[in-house]
Amino acid sequence: MSSVPVAVVTGSNKGIGFAIVRALCKQFPGDVYLTARDPGRGQEAVSKLQEEGLRALFHQLDIDDLQSIRALRDFLKEKYGGLNVLVNNAGIAFKEVHDTAPFAVQAEVTLKTNFFGTRNVCTELLPLVKPYGRVVNVSSMVSSSALGGCSRELQQKFRSDTITEDELVELMTKFVEDTKKGVHEKEGWPNTAYGVSKIGVTVLSRIQARMLNEKRKDDHILLNACCPGWVRTDMAGPKATKSPDEGAETPVYLALLPSDADGPHGQFLSNKTVRTW
Repeated sequence: MSSVPVAVVTGSNKGIGFAIVRALCKQFPGDVYLTARDPGRGQEAVSKLQEEGLRALFHQLDIDDLQSIRALRDFLKEKYGGLNVLVNNAGIAFKEVHDTAPFAVQAEVTLKTNFFGTRNVCTELLPLVKPYGRVVNVSSMVSSSALGGCSRELQQKFRSDTITEDELVELMTKFVEDTKKGVHEKEGWPNTAYGVSKIGVTVLSRIQARMLNEKRKDDHILLNACCPGWVRTDMAGPKATKSPDEGAETPVYLALLPSDADGPHGQFLSNKTVRTW
């Protein structure tokens, strides 16, 4: 079993994920895994980094596929005995204004990946995170604006310091069901599937950090959610204000928090700054 530290970035063959891998290759003292659903695209991305003189490794990962997540889990357990840095970056977005898919379909597909897929990765990989490990869940400032668009009752639930993971899953499931029935606005939801999925990611991060405090306080693991900003990617389009490398700055900062840091933990950050949730 290798004693080399190991970092994994989900959804990292392009865009912000690729930029995060590039930065970790330069700064992280160990093996960095670039992951992608499509092995061809993943290997291509690894070759691109090789041309820059950087060494990333590849492992297939589709966060919508539990078997794929578990294969990565078993590989990390066997080869490294765990994991030091996990960046949950994989996500999707419909072009909400231009997309013709019905809103209920957008809601189901978006939450399946961005919330439920990310949660499955965490369920399988968080137990593997070693002492002084770092976990970064890439969320979005859209989660804040979407929270503001929720009813007062929903806002209270999402801001609660005692909400459980099961309760959060129930709320995310309810959103999808409400969109299918065409009652989501009446039920106090905002009109953004992406925004709600990222509320889920931010709140999940707060819950996970609380659990780590309760169960693994002495392991000094730090877990946070962050917004990379508005970044020029396939997802956000060419007009966005930040380059992917600039978008990677906050996630990489959180992934590389020094071992003597006692925070941030359980926070939501953008531009390396803790934001009020």
